[in-house]
Amino acid sequence: MFYIIGLGLSDEKDITLRGLEAIKRSTRVYLEAYTSILMVEKDRLEALYERPLILADREMVETQSDEILARADTEDISLLVVGDPFGATTHTDILLRARALKIPTRVIHNASIMNAIGACGLQLYNFGQTVSLVFFTDTWKPDSFYDRVKENVDLGMHTLVLLDIKVKEQSEENLARGRKIYEPPRYMSIPTAVAQLIETEKTRNEGILSPNSTLAIALSRVGGGEQECIVAGTLKELLNRPAESYGQPLHSLVIVGKRLHHLEVSYAEEFAVNQKSWRDTARDAYGCALE
Repeated sequence: MFYIIGLGLSDEKDITLRGLEAIKRSTRVYLEAYTSILMVEKDRLEALYERPLILADREMVETQSDEILARADTEDISLLVVGDPFGATTHTDILLRARALKIPTRVIHNASIMNAIGACGLQLYNFGQTVSLVFFTDTWKPDSFYDRVKENVDLGMHTLVLLDIKVKEQSEENLARGRKIYEPPRYMSIPTAVAQLIETEKTRNEGILSPNSTLAIALSRVGGGEQECIVAGTLKELLNRPAESYGQPLHSLVIVGKRLHHLEVSYAEEFAVNQKSWRDTARDAYGCALE
């Protein structure tokens, strides 16, 4: 059996009992280590799970999946992923490869940012499409995400924006020369994300991301207890705060939709940079009837 097991969002204790049982039955256990990060070191996972973990980087998961799936038709093999197994298309792809090889598969779910985002006080059924925001460069500033955000805005829905991470990336020069030299990990900060959103708005000029009247909520280390950090405000307010005030990565951002309920306003007000500004913007720009 080939298992893909969600680890949740925080530490080694977020594993489900069903997931832990599958790990302990497995002859090999891989830890997918590039689509997200966990808040603890690998050795803490190994201590609780009582199994050595094999780090599976992008190259192994995407191009060397045969190594991971070897003998999974006769043995139990597990691939551990941060959050939920279906949080990245990479995991869907490896499941399809396993099925093509007639290997039995099983998915064991866990919490992910897609449902834990409710910690900010916005109601999950008011979220529209989720988008990813990549690091801009001097020559590459993709804006396809903007179309999805606009569709959500037109429907009044909230938008979850997943911020870029760069793990085990090569520079253009090293890639061209075939040198396996990797750049230090980089994680997009909230101010960088907001700056890119505002830059894209200036380019597209469709009026959906006004710095002064668009509310947003920044989150980091969701589900991490004392490490969790949530900050709410206008885009301009979030842009003007120092990056370190948002806590440690990973970070996410929610663009608040116009179908904003007064209970959502009240709940998220606790996290606001300026509570009066938060309520005034919700009333004046969003038409939210506050009690």
